[in-house]
Amino acid sequence: VQLQASGGGLVQAGGSLRLSCADSGRTFSTYIMGWFRRAPGKEREFVAAINWNGRSTDYAASVKGRFTISRDNAKTTVHLQMNSLKPEDTAVYYCAARRAIYFSDYFDERNFDSWGQGTLVTVSS
Repeated sequence: VQLQASGGGLVQAGGSLRLSCADSGRTFSTYIMGWFRRAPGKEREFVAAINWNGRSTDYAASVKGRFTISRDNAKTTVHLQMNSLKPEDTAVYYCAARRAIYFSDYFDERNFDSWGQGTLVTVSS
């Protein structure tokens, strides 16, 4: 799995951005995919995760109802649609992959095997 994240940028509060993470490997559909973020001066935290077929998702409480994770296995891509953005959403966003049978233990970044390089999202007030 080789992940490449994109789509970050500067947006005003209340705006939207769509992050994408492309995988150049051939086993994308077998991985749980996740998004994490690291805000300035803070630890990296879980944002969202999606199981191998896209039928199960989960979100951090802080983004639930505003962010949507999705995947397209044919295009080996996972997306994070971010709406109603807030200044506190400002962070570097990372996509990650975890090879697992069960959709579990995705809150902990230590359970993920591969990481993208990160894309910066800045939300101005």
